[in-house]
Amino acid sequence: MLDIRFIRDNPEKVQKAALSKGYDVSINDLLKLDDDRRTLQQQVDELREKRNANAAKMKSGKPDQALIDEGKQIKVELSEREGYLTSTEREFIELLKTVPNMPLDEVPIGSSENDNVEIRVWGEKPSFDFRPKNHAEIAEAKGWLDKERGAKIAGSRFVYTMGDLVLLEMALWRFATEILTSETILKEIIDKNSLKLSSKPFTPILPPAVAKQAVFEATGRLNRQEQTYKIEDEDLWLNASAEHTIAPIYLDEILHEDSLPIRYVGYTTAFRREAGTYGKDTEGIFRLHQFNKLEMESFTNAETSYDEHLFLVAIQEYLMQQLGLPYHVLEKCTADIGRPNAKGVDIEVWVPSQNTYRETHTADYIGDYQTRAMRTRVRKTDGSIVLAHTNDATAFSQRPLVGIIENFQTAEGNVIVPEVLRPYLAGREVL
Repeated sequence: MLDIRFIRDNPEKVQKAALSKGYDVSINDLLKLDDDRRTLQQQVDELREKRNANAAKMKSGKPDQALIDEGKQIKVELSEREGYLTSTEREFIELLKTVPNMPLDEVPIGSSENDNVEIRVWGEKPSFDFRPKNHAEIAEAKGWLDKERGAKIAGSRFVYTMGDLVLLEMALWRFATEILTSETILKEIIDKNSLKLSSKPFTPILPPAVAKQAVFEATGRLNRQEQTYKIEDEDLWLNASAEHTIAPIYLDEILHEDSLPIRYVGYTTAFRREAGTYGKDTEGIFRLHQFNKLEMESFTNAETSYDEHLFLVAIQEYLMQQLGLPYHVLEKCTADIGRPNAKGVDIEVWVPSQNTYRETHTADYIGDYQTRAMRTRVRKTDGSIVLAHTNDATAFSQRPLVGIIENFQTAEGNVIVPEVLRPYLAGREVL
């Protein structure tokens, strides 16, 4: 959540930012509720003081009827005001949760992902002397994908992944995890990008795949309509990415400054409804209702959080470059960065069959928007307590497999294995 004090001081700026991100929230209504709750809180405090004063008089001797009547009246009025305060506070918090994070000044203004801005391009696009197939054609021909049986068992956009494609996917997870747990390699990435950060490695973590509603809402990520599956008759929602259950790990906790940064690399199966997506995106493994994902999450202080975001993007680019996959980097516009984000970067791999780039990675700079709702704080060395900052970013999802299959395909319908993955596939060079 945003700090209500910031909203009070900058109502027009916050309203403009919310609209630029596509959120129809009334800041005037929020501030009216804020005024109401503060007035009610003052009334409740005054009535409690009167109640305490009345109670003291009652104990000082035999009370007269007027004092007894006064006590009863105070009790009635206090109960009424407390009820109003509770309902107003609840309404205020619910509306405050809908106010999106403020985008940084460098974030491009835009109304859709079409307004994202390309900031870097890397790698050479492959040139084929044959018609390149899409990844689904190759994978199905090799028996790596079975969408018919997946649909028969679970419905559309669920698949069975089999054989060498499973081994290739597992190679991705092992490769990325080794990079992220290597302090030596992380220091090289930090130095190359002139960042002033600790080279502390990431701790592997297997988080829960579900979260309680209040916890999910605190992360700012619960999207009921388009994204998130709910477990019927349970106060639980399925995660749509590993960071959704890693981010709240320190809910209601105070971290020590000397423990920062805290970095996790977490693997989980994720679930997304993907409402409204059709056509080519539903072929193969590009946009499924169930998929696997390796995610980076970090907890820092305010002073290093922006560099941490740049660090996570640099790691993503390092991973893609090691695979040899051509890609470009996009600065996401206001409408595409999401409610909790102050800034967002996407990496998209070149997909020959579509003659375009498609998203494989996202990096989210969030600041203290999540930690305010999660009450995740840091005790600084001087004893003061401040909010922690969070960042999250994709290490790998299954989508780079699309890039590997399509960019490294052969005329015979085989796939050349990226050199860095071969050690995890018993040295095999071709699948």
